[in-house]
Amino acid sequence: MKSLAAEQSADAALGVLSHFRAHFYDCLCARADALFELTDAVLCSDGPVTSLVELTLTAEHRRGHGAMYDAVDHGWLEPRRLRRLPTATPLPRAADGRIVLAVDVSNWLRPDAPASPELLFCHVYGRGLNADQFIPGWPYSFVAALETGRTSWTAVLDSIRLGPADGATAVTAAQLREVVTRLVHAGQWRPGDADILVVMDTGHDVTRLAHVLADLPVELVGRLRSDRVMLQDAGPRRSTPRGGQPREHGGVLTFSKPASWHTPDQATTCDTSRYGTAEALARDPMHLRLQARGPWLDHCGELLLIHGTSIRLKVERLPGDRDSKPVRLWSSRTGTTGQDVDLRR
Repeated sequence: MKSLAAEQSADAALGVLSHFRAHFYDCLCARADALFELTDAVLCSDGPVTSLVELTLTAEHRRGHGAMYDAVDHGWLEPRRLRRLPTATPLPRAADGRIVLAVDVSNWLRPDAPASPELLFCHVYGRGLNADQFIPGWPYSFVAALETGRTSWTAVLDSIRLGPADGATAVTAAQLREVVTRLVHAGQWRPGDADILVVMDTGHDVTRLAHVLADLPVELVGRLRSDRVMLQDAGPRRSTPRGGQPREHGGVLTFSKPASWHTPDQATTCDTSRYGTAEALARDPMHLRLQARGPWLDHCGELLLIHGTSIRLKVERLPGDRDSKPVRLWSSRTGTTGQDVDLRR
């Protein structure tokens, strides 16, 4: 869900909302009125929706439960038109005016429906027991536009359910391509604007996505595991008296071994009220040693060197006086400045 911008007047915010509702109604084809009221009832319900019949008791749903069941059974909407609608509405922007997208996979757990079609075992952690578990459910890949500051509001732009034969990286790449294309067609990004920033967690292969989406105006920033190893650029090719193949990689940087860390190219600090002093160290260019497995299994020829910027984030403390551990990020952009590092922090 997305909050209305605080700097907008009440009339402007009401106009955006009315425009969205009118175009959403146009996306509904069969049983449009009943589906529209059912959507209002879901959004205006006081608590979690546990039964469809309960929605007919809300003030927003003016029809009986028969009309509700008829809308669910025989209603129909245009999915492509509905997917274009969120990208045509005003989106939140970062401090420098760019769009920031987040992509993640969220599981809809259904342990009570083991016979549902295309049900998968979803990996969850800390549910009931402090251990990994696999619970039946459906994983969904979401793309949302983020607001700045300490807020939990997001503008969800797209959602795709992963099937048993789908790879998360391939689905995410196609999904991001479609979302960015829709943003460009809607005029949300124009030539000359800053690249769209896409952030993701460790569950996504950020280097593979950077290679597949290299033709789009996006910059990908992904979190890396603490046991990863990064490599410096080998530098210009040079010959030796012995000849042989030139070096492919430069120095090695192991996240878990501080002795292997070389001097950062950018170092910035700032004071925060909640986390104390925040430090960001950036090294550029850096790349990961790719292996012919996972999304790179079918790659033809030699594996690529995908250069980017390695960023190490460290805060002085966490809420509750907990010890803070550093966070490792990799950005697909090279040649970053201190201002660029602060933005990604």
